[in-house]
Amino acid sequence: MKDETKDEGGRMNDERKSAGHSDSSFIVHRSSFMGEILGGATTFITMAYIIVLNPAILSHAKLEGEAELPLGAITMATILSAMVGTLLMGLYANRPLAVAPYMGENAFIAFGLTALHIGWAERIGAVFVSGAAFVLLTLCGLRSWLANSISTSMKHSFAVGIGLFLMLIGMYMTGIVTSFVTGMPVEALLAAEGKIKAPDVPLKIGSWHDPQVLLALFGFVLITVMLYWKVRGAILFGIVAVAGMGYVIGIDVPPPERIVALPFTGDYSLSPIALKLDIPGVLRITFLPLLLTLFLMSFLDTLGTLVAVGSAGNMLDEKGNFPEIEKPMLVDGLSCMFSALVGTSTSGAYIESATGIKEGARTGLAAIVTALLFGLSLFFIPLVQPLQKLTFAYGPALMAVGVLMLGTITKIDFADLTETVPALTTIVMMLFTYNIANGLTAGLVLYPLFKLAAGRFKEVNLGSVVLAALCLVYFVFGLPH
Repeated sequence: MKDETKDEGGRMNDERKSAGHSDSSFIVHRSSFMGEILGGATTFITMAYIIVLNPAILSHAKLEGEAELPLGAITMATILSAMVGTLLMGLYANRPLAVAPYMGENAFIAFGLTALHIGWAERIGAVFVSGAAFVLLTLCGLRSWLANSISTSMKHSFAVGIGLFLMLIGMYMTGIVTSFVTGMPVEALLAAEGKIKAPDVPLKIGSWHDPQVLLALFGFVLITVMLYWKVRGAILFGIVAVAGMGYVIGIDVPPPERIVALPFTGDYSLSPIALKLDIPGVLRITFLPLLLTLFLMSFLDTLGTLVAVGSAGNMLDEKGNFPEIEKPMLVDGLSCMFSALVGTSTSGAYIESATGIKEGARTGLAAIVTALLFGLSLFFIPLVQPLQKLTFAYGPALMAVGVLMLGTITKIDFADLTETVPALTTIVMMLFTYNIANGLTAGLVLYPLFKLAAGRFKEVNLGSVVLAALCLVYFVFGLPH
């Protein structure tokens, strides 16, 4: 076995040298022009669903009294952030990675921060500040310190919790599950003989006789089956297919008003949301844990994506690390700041880039192709806008994305309670309190405390203590919801 390993390693080294790259190069460039074009196009098709989902989710980020966020403007911002971030990834980092607003982070902004009665300008200001912190941390070389401050179990618990959170949102929005209406008078809860009966559970099954609910259930099955068979664009195709079925059975599905439209004009002007961020409003102590939450979500998403995509594309070095990781990390931070400026949520590298790599993407040229396709889609926004209003069509996509995030649960150390308890606390607090920040901060606080109670404080580093102290602010100052 050792000899075979050495032979394999020797062949790999010979391949790298013959390709004109040293051992420290990030990838063996066995690519072709057509391979890059096909890979970039495949990545775009696979992740184009974000053009539908991100605006649909962010449109819910509205407080009472606030003006409704225009879908056209949010769609423009979504596409622009994807185009600019992906183009920067191709030109500067020379990686075949696409960038777009993250799933999970958008739900946190739309549902979590709105529940805390935080206005739109402050929510987008928080996105900008968290992106700036990401850039600063990368430039200062503190990335590895922060990464090592969070245990492996905790890192994976974040992804699992967010995945379940997305599934719950999708199920609730489509009516698959519903909630018990609170605030009812006691008389409504009286049973026989004047006794008060037990109230209904907080969540219960919805009306499964409703055609839209049935379509949503079918849509979830359809999308996940296509994902199993690795159909390119499965999520986007699933959304379109379910919307089409709804139209066929008589559900009011408004047709596109037109096919093409000029961007930056009329309903597609960015003026209602661009440069509307409130940065001073979030630079206060009570906002610190929320900024930390946004930062950690983006940081861990990016780190996990780079390692996963790097493994799929032979981009990792001999130690399993992603060489020159600071470049794509810096691109993610800058993309996040740009996203806030144009009026959308946190952006970063997308795991769907792996599909393009499997089709031949090996360099930044593929990312440039993906960016150009996003740019082209700016002229076809009217085609997707009807889909953004059909919860029974895009809700199943949210659930499917949540499923894709759950596989990492196997990497939580369930044999060690000092790892299991903080990790599961993170997951259940995210889900049962309907707020990602509650779970993330609770888990980070509990982790060093549980280690200390178990007499294993030597396993806790300074970074985890600092993170726990910062998260305590979230609870001390009464921000949790």
